[in-house]
Amino acid sequence: MATILVVDDNAKILKILGDALESAGHQVWLAADGEVGLREFRRLRPQLVITDLIMPNKEGLELIMALNQERPCPKIIAISGGGEFTPELYLPMAKEIGADAILGKPFLPSVLLATIDRVLNEKTD
Repeated sequence: MATILVVDDNAKILKILGDALESAGHQVWLAADGEVGLREFRRLRPQLVITDLIMPNKEGLELIMALNQERPCPKIIAISGGGEFTPELYLPMAKEIGADAILGKPFLPSVLLATIDRVLNEKTD
């Protein structure tokens, strides 16, 4: 299975996603914002980063841009419920700047797991 870093400022969502991914056999690390997430990525070098977009300290869009500068660059799934803004505004931007997939919250764990499988099995250019 994959090594995955989940970045979200909502502790409940981190726990739910972490538990679901571990139950599916993945090795999972959690980070509470984009700044910590980038630091943890550099320390752990996971295959995949799942990041929320609206967070304090370093937002998900900033994190995605920073991760795309790393070598090797991880696969990235951006997630968002939108906060003050609708996910329709932020999720397409995340895809445009380098996320491999996007998901609007809420989503079923089965949808996340299928997205992870698809993203990890895609060929890179």
